[in-house]
Amino acid sequence: MAIAVALALLFVVGGGSVSARQAAGGRVDPSIHLDSTCGQFPPGGVCMRLENGKVELLHVQGNVYMIAGAGGNIAVQVGDQSVMVVNTGVARMSDTVISAIHALTDKPIFYIVATNMDEDYTGGNAKLAKVGWTMPTGSTVPDEPEGAAILAHLNVLNRMSAPAGQKALAAEDTWPTDTYDKDDWKIYNGESVYLIHVPAAHTDGDSVVLFRGSDVVSTGDLFNPMVSYPVIDDKKGGSIDGFVKGLNQLIDMLVGKENEEAGTYVIPGHGAICDRNDVVNYRDMVTVIRARIASMVEEGMTLDQVKAAKPTLDYDGLGTYGATKDMFIEAVYRDLSKTQIKKAKKPAGAGSR
Repeated sequence: MAIAVALALLFVVGGGSVSARQAAGGRVDPSIHLDSTCGQFPPGGVCMRLENGKVELLHVQGNVYMIAGAGGNIAVQVGDQSVMVVNTGVARMSDTVISAIHALTDKPIFYIVATNMDEDYTGGNAKLAKVGWTMPTGSTVPDEPEGAAILAHLNVLNRMSAPAGQKALAAEDTWPTDTYDKDDWKIYNGESVYLIHVPAAHTDGDSVVLFRGSDVVSTGDLFNPMVSYPVIDDKKGGSIDGFVKGLNQLIDMLVGKENEEAGTYVIPGHGAICDRNDVVNYRDMVTVIRARIASMVEEGMTLDQVKAAKPTLDYDGLGTYGATKDMFIEAVYRDLSKTQIKKAKKPAGAGSR
């Protein structure tokens, strides 16, 4: 396959230059970067920008890189023999994403992981899978799917494909080809990689991906620091309590270093690379707002009254959180109101022994 002109991007270093693949591969000083074109990244990381589509390819640490600017953040793990991609961005950016991966490595894509079914994470599934390789199995079945495997929790496939007789929510070539339905799924690709199910958070099919050797976690929409309040899609099984539990589950995976800075790096669904302290602060914010709205629901306040009380006020000025403020308040109010109704209907003494 011809590599786009964007791959000719060079780092200028003291009057000389090195190729993008050399820089990403660590064969030059790892502190080299372009502050004028790249966003935030961990100290010592390598960053390059591909002008075709304007995506950024950043070295996170270990075997893991991040592509930003193609929709949701994309994680790229370069194993001993193959590549794993977590999320694929929107469909229109697929060619640029493929160019970025080829700028990084010439190893084939074997695995694509979808952390949820949203289009900004799965839109590029079809094209990236098509340029990838199927893991050899020795099968002689003629209709064995070609290209990279697309991995996700079973609920993602169920929702993308829709029940029989109903219209599917996504094109068939973007659906997962392999699913798991337990708490986690371990894959080996040069290091142990864990797909961990986070039930009933953003949706009921969320996964976070832990690259154990590289000490990096990709979170999908469970964590979007300084970008938005949580997006709780209750029509797809999301809930506020599940979101808080999911963030606590995520925090348990993370190891801080030097007063909580550095250590395990976190690739959020959207936004800059973070560490444990950032996730803890986000969890605390979500927990505080949930408690405020819960108190208002218990007092019998209507949704309009809750909005007028501004339960998110002290966080609205941070980043661009205010963009999803009303959606978040509405989702939390609906969810907690259902819980309150269930409590009211519970017979006296129920549950006692």
